[in-house]
Amino acid sequence: MLSRREFLRRSFLYMLTMAGGSALAACNAPSPTADNRPPTAAPTLAPTATRVPPTATLAPTPIAPTSAPTLAPTATMTATPIPPTAFDPYIAVARGANPGAITRAAIDALGGIKRFVKPGNDVILKPNICNAAYGPEFATTTNPEVLAELVKMCLEAGAKRVRVMDQPFAGTAVEAYKKSGIREAVEKVGGQMEIMAAMKYADTDFPKSARDLKKWKVYQDILKADVVINVPIAKTHDVAKLTLAMKGLMGVITDPPAFHSALDQRIADLNTLIKPTLNVIDAVRTLAVKGPTGGSLDFVVKTNLVMASHDPVALDAYATKLLFLKKPEEIAYIKHGAAMGIGRMDVDKVRIKEVTA
Repeated sequence: MLSRREFLRRSFLYMLTMAGGSALAACNAPSPTADNRPPTAAPTLAPTATRVPPTATLAPTPIAPTSAPTLAPTATMTATPIPPTAFDPYIAVARGANPGAITRAAIDALGGIKRFVKPGNDVILKPNICNAAYGPEFATTTNPEVLAELVKMCLEAGAKRVRVMDQPFAGTAVEAYKKSGIREAVEKVGGQMEIMAAMKYADTDFPKSARDLKKWKVYQDILKADVVINVPIAKTHDVAKLTLAMKGLMGVITDPPAFHSALDQRIADLNTLIKPTLNVIDAVRTLAVKGPTGGSLDFVVKTNLVMASHDPVALDAYATKLLFLKKPEEIAYIKHGAAMGIGRMDVDKVRIKEVTA
């Protein structure tokens, strides 16, 4: 039996033990929260345009071109003049009553068409078809028989195709091609008449040697053809005095009237860009006065000549003396062309071969 003192001592110890356990339990209990229930849904994020990892880098996706880029028109021609060899004349002149025969004879005198046209070539003949008012007997448009013979010769040499084209200043091309007799003659022997479409003209830079012209719209097929043969008719002109090989090239540009502000220099400048493989002047009939359109058979002289050269300056100088009894230096664009080195004006110093057919 415990004494009263011992009972009180043990009771006191027991109470201390119980108080310490409650204190320890309070230290290990979790901290209270406002709501210990698990969330029922994920929190909603503020909207963003695109969620991209911070380390990612967005680069533009390359896009393959669907077509080749458009290139600026070239300032050089594919076709180039073919000068004579040591055995060929500088200028050839053929005389005779048959336009086709003298055309062939003139080219043969220069060494033959195969010197100028190779198998597979794309050939353009650039005649003078300036109006739709008159037939070939009025000598305002290139003789159709001359053109037909040239087409035949080019095809005989293996040309892939031979196109004939010009831009009339009076009437439509369709009307002018028909009235001149050129369409019928050319198509009969296998050539193609081409209407010069507006979409094929483009601004083209001129060579630095051009003195006045820097840029003009030029028919691009003329620049791209393998062979270009310039086939003007010889006639007078009310402003330039004469229309021959150099001036005949005005048919490959737009807005020819705008050329007239500095006509002679611009004709020479045009010849720094357009350099035909060969120049053939039709002088079967010559329009002696009232050019370039004439309008009366009284203005026409039947001269029965075809002349050819790679050099348009020399050819024009020779035709000026032979057909019109003028000095080459009287024709300003010929004088400019010689001074600019486009060709020779001293035709008394070059070899000229005359033949009859």
